[in-house]
Order: sequence, then C-alpha cells, then structure tokens
Amino acid sequence: MNQKQRSFAVIRILLVGCAMAANAQPAKTRSNDTATAELRAASAAYDKGDYREASVVLEKIIVKAPRNFEAHEMLGLAYAAQSRTPDALKQLRLAVALNPASALAHANLATSLVHAGQPEAAEPEYKRALELDRTNYDAARHLAGLYLQSGRIDSAIPLLQTAQKLHPDDYDTGYDLALAYLMSGQVVASQRLTETLLRKRPSGDLHNLAGQIAEKQGRFIDAVNEFAAAAHQDPSEENLFAWGTELLAHRTYVAAIEVFRSGAQRYPDSSRILVGLGMSLYARGDFEESVRVLLRGADASPSDARCYLYLSKAYLSAPSQAEAAIEHFRRYAELEPRNGLAQFYYGMSLWKGNRQGTTGVDYPAVEALLQKATTLNDKLADAHLQLGILYTEQREYEKALPQYERALQLDPLSSDAHFRMGRYYLHAGLKDKAENEFDQFKRLQAQNHAAEDKAKADVQQFVVSGSPAGPAQP
Repeated sequence: MNQKQRSFAVIRILLVGCAMAANAQPAKTRSNDTATAELRAASAAYDKGDYREASVVLEKIIVKAPRNFEAHEMLGLAYAAQSRTPDALKQLRLAVALNPASALAHANLATSLVHAGQPEAAEPEYKRALELDRTNYDAARHLAGLYLQSGRIDSAIPLLQTAQKLHPDDYDTGYDLALAYLMSGQVVASQRLTETLLRKRPSGDLHNLAGQIAEKQGRFIDAVNEFAAAAHQDPSEENLFAWGTELLAHRTYVAAIEVFRSGAQRYPDSSRILVGLGMSLYARGDFEESVRVLLRGADASPSDARCYLYLSKAYLSAPSQAEAAIEHFRRYAELEPRNGLAQFYYGMSLWKGNRQGTTGVDYPAVEALLQKATTLNDKLADAHLQLGILYTEQREYEKALPQYERALQLDPLSSDAHFRMGRYYLHAGLKDKAENEFDQFKRLQAQNHAAEDKAKADVQQFVVSGSPAGPAQP
C-alpha cells in the first residue's frame, strides 16, 4: 500500500463466518438407518432454534444407534450453536469419520475448528470439502477468509473468485476480492471490480477502497473525491481519517483541518483523528492549538506512539505548552519503560523543552535517558546524534565521536549528522575531513531543498487542478 510518511487508513479484511450460524443446516446423506420419530423431532427442534431440546433427543438416538451419521452431525451443530465447542468438535469428527465423502461434514468441522481457535487444523478440512464439492460456497469463502487473515493474499484470490462466481451478488465477497486484488498489486483488476460494485451497491467502504486505488495510481484528485464520498455516505472514524490524511498528505491544510475538526466532533476520543488535526494545525502555523490538540490525543490514548511522534515535532514551537508536553512525555516513558523512542522523547523534552522556560536543564538526567534510549534501541540514529551533541556541548569530545559515527552509520543521508561531524573534525584540527563532511552537508541540504520545491510544485498543481469537496457535515 501507500508508503508515504503519513498515517494511512487501516485496510480491514473481515474473516467471514468463523462461528457456526444459528441457522446452519446439517449435511444430508443417505443412511442405512430408518428415520425414526426421535430423529424427526430432533430435526424439528433444531430448525426452530431449540438447540438444547435437539441435543437431548439426539443424545438418546446415538446411544441406540452409535453409527448414525445424521445424528452425530446434527448433534455437533446443536452443540456448536450452544457454544459447547469441545463437544461439537467431538461429534463433528465422528460424523466425518462415519461419512468421509460428505463435503458439508468436512466444512462444518472446519468452521467449528476455526471457532475453537484452531485455523491450522481447519485448513485441510476446508480443502477436502472443496475437493469433494467445487460448488461449496461456504468452504471456498471461509478458506479464503483464513488465507486473508494470515496474509496469504495470493492464495485467497482464486477462492474468492470461485465464491464470487457462485454468488455474484454477494457484497462482502466482491469487496474482499477487490481489496485482495489491490493488496496483491493487481490495481487495474481492483479498480474494475470496485467500479462494478459501486454501480450495484454504493457504500462508504467501496468509496474508501476506490480512494485507495486512486491514490495508488497517482490520481490524487480522484482519491480525495472518493474519500470525501465515503465520509459523506458513512462518516465513520476510518472514512473521515482517510479523507483528512489524503488532504494533509497533499498539503491542502485548510480543507484537512475542516475534515479533522468534523471528525473530532464526532469522535472526541479518537487519538488518530486528533493527531491528524494537530498536524494539520501545525503545518498551517497554528502551533499553540496544534500542541493542545496533540496533548488531547495523548490523553485519549496514552500509549499511542503517533501522538508523541508528532508532539515531539510541534511543542518546541509552542513554548507556553512546554511543561504540559514534558509531563506527557514523562508519562509515556513510564508507561513504556522498554521503548527506546519513549525514553528519547522524554530526554529531549527535558533538554530542549526546558530551554523555552526559565528552569535549568538537568543534563545528567538527559544523558541518562538518551543513553537508555540507545541501549534499548541501538538503531535510533537521532538518539545517537543528540547524545553526541550533548557530549559536545559538555566538551566531552571523545564521547561525542562514536555517537556521531554511529548516527552516520545508521543514517548516512543525515545532513545534520554530517554537519556535526564536520565541526568535530574542525575542532580536532582535521581540516580535510572537516571539509569533506561540510561538502556532504551542503550536497544533502541542496537535495532536501530540491525535494521540498518539487513537493510544493506538486501541491500547487493539486490545488489548481481541482477543488476537493467541503467537509462532511454531522
């Protein structure tokens, strides 16, 4: 999916029918046993949904006729409907053993195994059901669901195609197939199927999917319009978030703020909606309000890493919010004691945040937190870089050098790390090395400016080419 550095709406794939449906029908087969009045009574009770009564009658039958396939099959389904999963599995396994040629028996056993949390055992049963009966829609659909749940998209697609042919008007099957096409890189196939489904039955989910397809194809105006249509038709948290993030990604900040404000009114405890609103406000230059909103997001979900990522970028531009930000970073570090980023954020807030006020900086505390961050996660290039800068400011140059080296090893494109390394070499009297680092710093800075200019040009083209619709109204 989209790899841009922004939060993107989470793609949902629903596993269909893991639990036994209340109206499930037992497999039919020829039996050598004559149908008795008790079996007819059990079937009538089952059909009416009186599963307990059906179980009582069926238990008596299997005592008299322990090899009665239909009795074991129906009893397994009756137990499943009562959430007596172990008993259901025992009876359904007996039914399969008595009639291994029954596709429905294998499918019923498989579904009960999924309900019991044994998807690995269910897979061969679904496969066997399909070998016995290629037209078994439930087996194809449920096996596809297992594959989707485990991320085996390519294996799920042929089964979804089979299921769609068997029931072409089933909305969920068509949606999952279109989504699977997109996730497997078959964007055109996904687009065609999504457009067909939209003509038959427009929905917020389908418009959201159409937005993802348009984003993948670089049709950003169409993507915005599809996400807008999704939010208008179904103003869910996910649809509003997808619409807002699409606008934010292409720097249409005013529209993004309006969408996220609408979302925050509907979902005041949604941390991701609040993060989107906070970042849109920050990008627009409303720093104080941005930090207030991000702090609300952190309060709504204290362990949501996204809040702290963006808060770490915003709070330095809002000095009046420094103390509140530091307190939130402290709480995050305490909630996530083994999280290197949490320790890094807290250390940086004590260092940089306090510089905005009148209190002194507790350098030993900052150093300890940065060291802890690099110990917990040695791949945090920024933590190594900032630790090197701290050592440099404390004139502990020998300690600074390995931190700069590690930062550049992890992120050789960091212009700031090259600049700091150049200053270190200059202080050490190594002018040639210093000049080399400064040259790399200038080159990387020029590349960064060019990338920013291109992004601005793309945004201008986006705004000129079309006007996104206004925000969804509650």
